[in-house]
Amino acid sequence: MKRGRPIFSEIRQNIVDILFYLEKGYGYQISKIYQKLFPSCTREVIYYHLKKGVDLGEISIKEVKKEHGDFSWGSDVTKTYYALGPNAKPKGSDRVKVEIERLANAKPA
Repeated sequence: MKRGRPIFSEIRQNIVDILFYLEKGYGYQISKIYQKLFPSCTREVIYYHLKKGVDLGEISIKEVKKEHGDFSWGSDVTKTYYALGPNAKPKGSDRVKVEIERLANAKPA
């Protein structure tokens, strides 16, 4: 019997399912989608599981962009874009698929 904490996480699996349909997304975007679909958890937990997913190869870092804009904290933001990694095993949740399609078809405000 293996000792220690199991590697599997339902939160990380949900993030993998979101990335499966999203193809590429940054942390805050993934967090907002997660909050709409699944039981509430903090943004810090989402970022933890993104980092842990990268460590396990379930999630990969696609690119890191520095963007300029008018944000409450200043004029620059660094966005890390994530995609599925080689060890990802998405389940293909219909619930996630419908939400991603709805967001893709929504007109910007």
